Amino acid sequence: MALSFDVVDVFTDRPFAGNQLAVVHGASSLPAADCLAITREFNFSESVFPGPADPESGEYAARIFTPGGEIPFAGHPTLGAAWSLRSRGLLTSPSAVQLCGAGRIAVRFGEQDRDRVELRATPRDLVGPLDDELVAALLADLGLSPADRAGPAYAAGCGLTFLHVPVTDDAVTRATPSSRPLGEYAKAVARGGALADPLEGLNLVAVTGDAPELAVHARVFVPGLLVPEDPATGSAAVGLGVALAAAGRLPDGGHLDITQGLEMGRPSRLHARVEADAGTASVCYVAGRVCPVMRGELTPP
Repeated sequence: MALSFDVVDVFTDRPFAGNQLAVVHGASSLPAADCLAITREFNFSESVFPGPADPESGEYAARIFTPGGEIPFAGHPTLGAAWSLRSRGLLTSPSAVQLCGAGRIAVRFGEQDRDRVELRATPRDLVGPLDDELVAALLADLGLSPADRAGPAYAAGCGLTFLHVPVTDDAVTRATPSSRPLGEYAKAVARGGALADPLEGLNLVAVTGDAPELAVHARVFVPGLLVPEDPATGSAAVGLGVALAAAGRLPDGGHLDITQGLEMGRPSRLHARVEADAGTASVCYVAGRVCPVMRGELTPP
């Protein structure tokens, strides 16, 4: 039985940039081991396996895999899967709902720009500010020092949790990927509070500007899931909105214009916004464009 697939680039306005994604259709009945094997064959940071969409509600289930295993939620697979389903005529309304490990994720398509997709996520984790000793250890793993730090660090997420560490812009460029899984720091993070979702990545950010409009230069490292560096990370972007609201950078909400993937030769642009009141985020959004690259068929294991 052959399965059809789309390869798309997400968070970019042109192909061969942004974050690569394989969208594999018709794989609802495949066991996790087969989905993982297919993901490793593509060898992108993530592959997504959407189920059939309900024509009335626009709901569909989706499973998301990295080369290191299945995860409950991720941004660019959510946007890319929705775009792919719509391009095949399987979604026809201007909005949809993805059912994944993190629950129901609302998706909306651009009215003027059909290649623009936005997701809506509810904050689930916030711990911080993180201990100085912990942050120093995280920076050392990336070849950086405490002198590179530029603000309080938080663990925050909306279905997948990241450590968000502000540094100088020069430090973002100088950082070198680490192979140390973040799970080794789980106990240290837990001293600040329990997390509902997996702690999978480190979001190194340089933040400039003033509320409600901030610019961010980001790099994301996910060594525990065999993703040394990710070109564009929507789940980290929405978590960053939660962290910046708590840190007082977006106390009443606002917008984030995020560049990522520059150091990898995969320039990406993410547009995030957060609704917040007195430093507490209530809803987060992330949007970007999706570009088709190829379409084909594969034979499952």
